[in-house]
Amino acid sequence: MKNDKLKEKFAQVALPMAAEIKDFVKENGSHVIGQYTIEQVYSGMKGMIGMVTETSKLDPEEGIRFRGYSIPELRQQLPKAVGDGEPLPEGIFYLMLIGEMPTDDDVHYVSNAWARRSNVPKYVFDMLDTLPLSMHPMTQFSMAITAMQKESNFAAAYRKGLNKKEYWDPMYEDVMNLIARLPRVAAYIYRRLYKDGVHIEPDPKLDWAANFAHMLGYDDYDMKRLMRLYLTIHADHEGGNVSAHSTHLVGSALSDAYLSFAAGMNGLAGPLHGLANQEVVRWIMDLRDYYDGVVPTRDQIHEYVVKTIGEGKVVPGYGHAVLRKTDPRFTAQMEFAKKYMPDDVNCKIVHMVYDVVPEILSGIKKIKNPWPNVDAHSGALLIHYGMTEYDFYTVLFGVSRSLGVLASLLWDRALGHPIERPGSVTTEWMKSQVAKAHV
Repeated sequence: MKNDKLKEKFAQVALPMAAEIKDFVKENGSHVIGQYTIEQVYSGMKGMIGMVTETSKLDPEEGIRFRGYSIPELRQQLPKAVGDGEPLPEGIFYLMLIGEMPTDDDVHYVSNAWARRSNVPKYVFDMLDTLPLSMHPMTQFSMAITAMQKESNFAAAYRKGLNKKEYWDPMYEDVMNLIARLPRVAAYIYRRLYKDGVHIEPDPKLDWAANFAHMLGYDDYDMKRLMRLYLTIHADHEGGNVSAHSTHLVGSALSDAYLSFAAGMNGLAGPLHGLANQEVVRWIMDLRDYYDGVVPTRDQIHEYVVKTIGEGKVVPGYGHAVLRKTDPRFTAQMEFAKKYMPDDVNCKIVHMVYDVVPEILSGIKKIKNPWPNVDAHSGALLIHYGMTEYDFYTVLFGVSRSLGVLASLLWDRALGHPIERPGSVTTEWMKSQVAKAHV
């Protein structure tokens, strides 16, 4: 698109930084930043610094920070819809992309740009209509994203021939178009699976999150408010998590935004990543069923948690690979629940579980983080407003996660990051290194 102010501003910020990083690596490339152990190599490379992500950083003690801002700071400072207390997701996208807190005008610009770009090709809907209704919504979501690859500006420009310094330009178009279209695609899948295929047309007068809620079929203002919060706090979680890293990895091969993001969504669909939010809801429902549907007492919750652990299962929604405190995203949702739904039964159970589980898990030596993560609360909030189809929750997560991983993908192309190709070794090589050290 011509005369795109956001695109021009991104170029002003990103392109000089690409030259700065090139000089920095030239001068400091041999600087040693850490030593890694065999255990780290075999345990999923946890904590090993191997990539750069500009948009957010996860601190074990402070939680996630987006361009230096914490979740509470974002809820306070990001622009909001008129009369609402929750931030607009357009604002956190702008913040991650440009690196500065947006104004109301900046957020309205992004919102209007996405509204203009939100038309989904008919063939995508036609393809979705051929799929079995029993197919998991995340599978359908990934397929729809891949199908839209036909629309990629980056792929078309690369095929014609493009200087690598210009890669970011068509990638910007892909990123903006894809984010704009995702709510429409996700809502179509939801209405097809759960609402007899009765679809709701978008309302261009609404912001991105409110329009998503509208197309899903939820016009209660509080649900729109929740969707703004949900899509903001799930947007990013630095670059090493599976969905972010998958998007970055596939993008490093110069795959376009559609192929790269589809890869990220396939990672998000795993039960150790985004699928965990629906596992939390199942666990809470099983807890209630175990006590004949009544609200369990604190002692009963304690008993059920011990039972879960004794069966060799995890308490879903608790623990995190990096965090060593309560996830600030959990806290934000808990504050939302206490303000807008103080008498909700499922939210009360979530809060009682929070009172019980950390103490139990703290007594298990191998558990380093007994605190809740973002998944421990989100399902209870959605159920309150009537969204009981928890297989769909990960799709909501995916729509939100697009903001962070696609902003990062655009930065990857602007900064000229190369194809990612870490070295690998055999177990015999590992053993030989240990043997040499003991000679």
